[in-house]
Amino acid sequence: QVQVVESGGGLVQPGGSLILSCAASGSILSINDMGWYRQAPGKQRELVAIRASGSRTNYADSVKGRFTISRDNAKNTVYLQMNNLKPEDTAVYSCYAQITTAQAMGLIRSDYWGQGTQVTVSS
Repeated sequence: QVQVVESGGGLVQPGGSLILSCAASGSILSINDMGWYRQAPGKQRELVAIRASGSRTNYADSVKGRFTISRDNAKNTVYLQMNNLKPEDTAVYSCYAQITTAQAMGLIRSDYWGQGTQVTVSS
């Protein structure tokens, strides 16, 4: 069984910073992509940042230059450093991981999601 757990959300003033963390645990053989999505009220979920098991990264245009994604592969953990936060960054941020596990039928690669953490940017 695999669990993906986020931490680090909260309330911050515009221009402030937050760090989100996400740790995957369980019977994990490997993790491919790992990253963050967000969903604001009344909007569709969107990609924020994602990082492959190597160094390849992808960011939403709206966060480039402000957010930085990093990974600790030994700890199966991904981080999102968010700087110069804006009110439009307010959303529920969810961690995503593409994880390979060993099942009775063989190796299975599946998408896993955390429960989400609220980030609110407001004065």
